[in-house]
Amino acid sequence: MPDPSTPALDLEARTLRQISRRFIPLLMIAYVVSYLDRVNVGFAALTANHDLGLTPVMYGWGAGIFFLGYFVAEFPSNLILERVGARMWIARIMLTWGIFAACMALITGPLSFYTMRFLLGVAEAGFFPGVLLFLTYWFPIRYRARYIGIFMIGIPLSSLIGAPVSGMLLGLDGLLGLQGWKWLYIIEAMPAILIGVLVWFILTDRPAKATWLDAEQRAWLAAELAKEATPNRAHAKLGFLASMVNPRVLFYSAVFFNVSAGSYGLGLWLPQLVKNFGLTNLMTGFVTAIPFAFGTVGLIWFGWHSDQRKERVWHTAACAFIAACGLAAVVLTESPWLQMAAICVAAVGIFGIKGPFLALITEMFTGAGAAGGIAMVSSIGNLSGFLPPYIVGWIKALTGSFSLGLLFLAFLALVAAIQMVVAVRFRRFRGFVETA
Repeated sequence: MPDPSTPALDLEARTLRQISRRFIPLLMIAYVVSYLDRVNVGFAALTANHDLGLTPVMYGWGAGIFFLGYFVAEFPSNLILERVGARMWIARIMLTWGIFAACMALITGPLSFYTMRFLLGVAEAGFFPGVLLFLTYWFPIRYRARYIGIFMIGIPLSSLIGAPVSGMLLGLDGLLGLQGWKWLYIIEAMPAILIGVLVWFILTDRPAKATWLDAEQRAWLAAELAKEATPNRAHAKLGFLASMVNPRVLFYSAVFFNVSAGSYGLGLWLPQLVKNFGLTNLMTGFVTAIPFAFGTVGLIWFGWHSDQRKERVWHTAACAFIAACGLAAVVLTESPWLQMAAICVAAVGIFGIKGPFLALITEMFTGAGAAGGIAMVSSIGNLSGFLPPYIVGWIKALTGSFSLGLLFLAFLALVAAIQMVVAVRFRRFRGFVETA
């Protein structure tokens, strides 16, 4: 006897397959480019720091000031996206950040380095939370961790691909009279402009406008998303000041700050740490890519497993703990091989956390509060790209070693794990992780 649920399951699978094929590859590639353009400063630093006269502290400040610009512009950017639509606004973001990323080749010293990094942060602000908000328009909750995880593969993939490419681009030193690090900035900025044009033609703002889905598919998706927007889960619209004092926003911002610190720490400082192994620029690029391959596996597996188990909090805590253990283990050995093994373990946790945690954020902030809540968590949390890299640079300048800096990043990851456990175990905090 035929299963009556089969047609419904087939409709669900067919709809999600079409949506994911249309959006996810493009958004993932866009994130590869965006993340590469924010962290390729780590590879440029292998030669640019000497040319520009940048000390470790100056480099840490300049690398991190990107996130001050990001913080200033991210909240209003996400509100504009909600009003004008993802297609227009994400295309605008990519075009402007591509231009500013290429202009990094024009820097001549510390002041211009700080200025261009700040402006690059302003230009890119809104892309990440905007995509998260966009995905809530298209994917029901039970599928979000895996698709957010696939989108977030852009982070490790940007280094997996970008690290060897950046190492090779540094080898263009002297071509047409330009230093290798200038070629790196110029060439790696170009894809952002191209993808910005593709976004304009491929993204669709809302399911109601999706003429590439049939009427039955649009009706199914609208019904699924409507069921999740129940009154007890909707939130009032969050303005800037209201977001800054909202307990849930502050809780998730603190967790995001702590879990993101390791990600930015690896992206901005790992090339220099690996270079200290005595490798060439080209070999540094290939070796730096290894941990990000492990991070990609962590992203896919933990996102899938979180959806399968319908659980977010313990997955987040477990990944944060793995990251803390891996980063701390780097300090316990002087062997480059063992240090790289420990960094690979840390990368599994650092990137594995993205799917479950970010899916949880989209479940906590729904309805009118989604744009403001997600943007504020992202903007405050992304300040981890400012303060921790600066502290790591300060520690490196003070001690001559990266060890204590990595221990600091391990401590932040451990705090994130504790935060999630406390939210589950203590009744007064359970409202931070319960969706109803």
